[in-house]
Amino acid sequence: MRTCFAVFRLRFNYGLQYRTAAFAGIATQFFWGFILIMVYQAFFAMTDRTTQPISLEQVVAYIWLQQAFIAFIMLWFRDQELFDLITTGNVAYELCRPSGLYSFWYAKVLAQRLSAGLLRCGPILLLAGLMPGSYRLTMPLDAATFVLFVVTLLLGLLLVAAITMLIHISVFYTMSPVGSLLIFQIAGEFLAGMIIPVPLMPEWLQRIVHLFPFRWTADFPFRVFSGHIGHEEALVGIVMQMLWLAVLIFVGKALMLKALRRVVVQGG
Repeated sequence: MRTCFAVFRLRFNYGLQYRTAAFAGIATQFFWGFILIMVYQAFFAMTDRTTQPISLEQVVAYIWLQQAFIAFIMLWFRDQELFDLITTGNVAYELCRPSGLYSFWYAKVLAQRLSAGLLRCGPILLLAGLMPGSYRLTMPLDAATFVLFVVTLLLGLLLVAAITMLIHISVFYTMSPVGSLLIFQIAGEFLAGMIIPVPLMPEWLQRIVHLFPFRWTADFPFRVFSGHIGHEEALVGIVMQMLWLAVLIFVGKALMLKALRRVVVQGG
């Protein structure tokens, strides 16, 4: 455990050095945030707002949170170093370490996402809260909602790290990260509500979305923040997040153990 914590701390401090990249990311996310908000403003203007399952103010909060915590939730955000270790055979050096490989890499993935997210979220949330009119990020109605949001967001981060580990582990079998990244990125981000908020999807599609863990990473915490999901439902959702986290980590460890038993490193 100490080894994993030390790796987490080193990787976290390392990630905080990329401030210039974070500033560029903030500008990009603001640009996309404005575009998405204008698209939904046009959509709500052409429809009867009273019949929509989510309000425009809640969608605006959804989008700003999506942009602020993009490093927490986006599946294309991965560690290229881990892919290189597997495809070049240097994973053999990792196996010499006196620690579990899954926990060791999980700590790295988690620290990388956390440091990148913390560099970006503060400025975006601050400026989004100062925006005029319908572009403004509306704060939670009470402190309990905010606490529930923080808990669900952190659990969502742990879930995304577990899913990212599955992407890395798949490379042991395919020897190329391209296919896994495309599948997880396209399917995962859609099912997480990153393309269309889940409440705006057709009911038959929502039933499919609820079968997978992706919606617990982004859609769920963002709707808790906006008040679209109440306190009682949020507490039930937190239990579901913890169950999915246990399942994903168990599956990830089992697949990695099976892959490591079959690893053959060639060369001198």
